[in-house]
Order: sequence, then structure tokens, then C-alpha cells
Amino acid sequence: MLAIIAPGQGAQTPGMLHSWIADAESYELLIQWSDAISLDLVRLGTSAQVEEIKDTANAQPLIVATSLIAALALAFPHVAVVSGHSVGELTAAALSGALSHEDALTLVRARGIEMAKAAALHPAGMSAVLGGDRDDVISALTSLGLVAANENGAGQIVAAGDLTALATLAQNPPASARVRTLAVSGAFHTSFMSPAVEPLRAISTGITAHNPHIPVISNKDGAVVDEGAEILARIINQIAHPVRWDLCMDSLESMGITGVIELAPAGTLVGLLKRAHPHIEGFALKSAEDLSAAREFAGRHA
Repeated sequence: MLAIIAPGQGAQTPGMLHSWIADAESYELLIQWSDAISLDLVRLGTSAQVEEIKDTANAQPLIVATSLIAALALAFPHVAVVSGHSVGELTAAALSGALSHEDALTLVRARGIEMAKAAALHPAGMSAVLGGDRDDVISALTSLGLVAANENGAGQIVAAGDLTALATLAQNPPASARVRTLAVSGAFHTSFMSPAVEPLRAISTGITAHNPHIPVISNKDGAVVDEGAEILARIINQIAHPVRWDLCMDSLESMGITGVIELAPAGTLVGLLKRAHPHIEGFALKSAEDLSAAREFAGRHA
């Protein structure tokens, strides 16, 4: 059985659209999407530098657009389930048929802007805690008033919150763990992002969600969701709540998934999956040059 998963913020790299825009249809579609959301996706994905595409307001729509272009180019029909990490949930919703591509991009454009605004209200950040016992890590975060914003499995938990508390965590990491500061502008997937929720909810009232033709695994709790309105509501609420990617990977296993393709800009999620569930085979679809191999991989697992 085959699953397709979509990466989240932090996966972006300069020039990541170069190989995809060589295809005329993909290029034209990116131009259309750029006009629709008033953001030059082609320029951001080809000539923009690291700092510009690291900006939350730019990174989120760029990542989703790149993943959607990769999925359309792959054009493989036999997929058992889809999922996405954080902003990748919007990609997954579009792939499932719960949202149109245009509505997903409209939402992600607003999501990036509103989360950037929320991040500017209070200084906060995120740090990856690598290794250590999960209970010990969660206990250490709680004692410092921090939140486990991403539980990514395979010994990786992302702590989020006050910068002083994060500095204290780095100086005194949990047993057998190390702490790495992440280059982000805010404490995403925590209450710091609450100001972004209502503006997104207001926009979502003008969007029609459809029941998906492919089920979606939700970041909230790893549940498999097959009702369009619930998928949309979960995506909006997830802005200010933790991502349980560990539970999403557990669901892939419990469903009997044997192969997973991570869409461009790929690599991070299949790496986590390999460590957490090594018997599930992963494929990172990083560029258009990988399409033939990706189709062969899909054919073996569909």
C-alpha cells in the first residue's frame, strides 16, 4: 500500500523549483497560482535567497506549491492515504480532494501572513531536542513552561516558547539529549499562534470543503479523517496546537502502508520514518529528475 506525505516549513531550499518549471504546464500553473495569491512563486522558487524564503509568509505558500507541482507531475492514481507535516496538511487536503488547489493556496498564503504577524507580537522561538527519554524530555519542557510543539518520533521533539526558557533548556538538556536552536521567527503550534486562528477561520467560511477521495491522516492525533469539513477545521485549529507526527507515522504502520513518497522539497519526513518504522520503505521525490524512479517505486507499493 502506498502513502504520499508532504513536508512542512523548514524543508525549503533556494532554487527548489528549477527542475519543475522546465515543464511548460507546471510553469504555467505556477504563474496562475502566483497571480491568484499575489505572490511570485516562480521567483521565490528559483532566484530568491535563503533569508527571503525563510520568511514564514513566503516559505509556507512556496512549500505547498512545490509539493503540489510535484504531485501533479507524479500523477499516480493509486494512493491509500495522504498526510502532511504542519503546513503540509494543506498540501494533503488538496491531494485528497477535500480542498481545491486554489483554495489550499489561498489559505496557506493567509496562514503564512497571519502566523508571521502572531510571531512578531512576542519574542519566542523553537529548539529541537534530539535523543533522550520522551517522558524525561516532556517533563523538562513542562518545568520550564515550554511546549512540545512537534513530536516527530525517532527521538526528536521540538520545544517552543519563551527565548529565555529555551536558552535554559540548551544549557541544561535532559539526560542523553542535545538541544539545537532552530532558525524560526516564532513559537509555532503553540498558544503564541492563537492570534492567527480566527483570521484563518474567517477565511475558511468562504471555502467549500469536500469529502476526500483519499483519506487524510491528521496531525492532531494521527486519526484517519474522511470528512471534508473536519479536515478543514482541524487544519485551522492546528495552527496553535502541537503536531503529533509520531502518531501520524504510527497510523501509516497500522494501516499496513508499505511504501511512502515524500513530495518535494523532500527528505526530512522519510528520514524520520526510516528511524521510527524502518520496515516501511520511503522515497524522497526531490526534483523532476526523480519522477521515473518515483513512479517505479509507487508501482511496487500501490
